[in-house]
Amino acid sequence: MSAPLPVGFPLPTSAGKIEVKQYPAYRSGTYVYEGQLDRARNVSFNPLFQHISSNNIAMTAPVEARYPATASENVAKADDFGKTEVSFLYRSTDIYPAQIAKDIKIEDHAPMLVVSIGDRGEYSFTSYQRQVQELRTWLAANPEYEVIGSPRQFLYDSPFTPDALKRSEVQIQIRLRSL
Repeated sequence: MSAPLPVGFPLPTSAGKIEVKQYPAYRSGTYVYEGQLDRARNVSFNPLFQHISSNNIAMTAPVEARYPATASENVAKADDFGKTEVSFLYRSTDIYPAQIAKDIKIEDHAPMLVVSIGDRGEYSFTSYQRQVQELRTWLAANPEYEVIGSPRQFLYDSPFTPDALKRSEVQIQIRLRSL
């Protein structure tokens, strides 16, 4: 892996596999990008890297991307415009930056249960949408779970990793339905 996972995070989901995973609470530094959806990850990298560098915070994997709710629909295109939140995750919730740039927000996230699908290959908006649809198909076949959050994408490898080797996953926050 390009960097260590935050404390308590499960390993990435294998390519093509769907699994239910539990995540602990975590903290992130988030940059909100507004523009062409497929460019969000690349444009957000520098402000986020500057944030962790100026605070001597070690890089972790994954990077988290949360696209607008409508972006998970197949009708959205990679060159569509919208607001995307891209986050670097801190290694632990004990870390808090001394300096926070005006374009970075610090967020604490509660523990969560997700359904996740792993992927290998180029990080693309099209693969994100395909994975969301595969998770929705899985959820329809597993009615004991209900969706309680928007999809997110986890990106595990550095920009210097060859596309064929890059690992990612798309997740949707869920909970068991009450009986």
